[in-house]
Amino acid sequence: MMDMARAHVFISGRVQGVNFRASARNYAREVGVSGWVRNLEDGRVEAVFEGERSAVQKMVSWCYSGPSHARVEAVDVRWEKPTGEERGFSIIW
Repeated sequence: MMDMARAHVFISGRVQGVNFRASARNYAREVGVSGWVRNLEDGRVEAVFEGERSAVQKMVSWCYSGPSHARVEAVDVRWEKPTGEERGFSIIW
């Protein structure tokens, strides 16, 4: 049985308007993580990553740098119980 994990992440800094969501979606699909990503009105990006623990950890680590034009200042990670409800990875508009 796979070791599953779920991370609820809030990323602060210059993370909107820098292709963060599309890059997160592409990397999530590459590493095989389900979930979603969206911009928040306060300028942060919020995301949920669920899947095999090692893949979720790769996504969380990626959030500390993000795409090349992002300037990440802080990452708030909340580890939650996996729900198994996520299917694929999407951008919430």
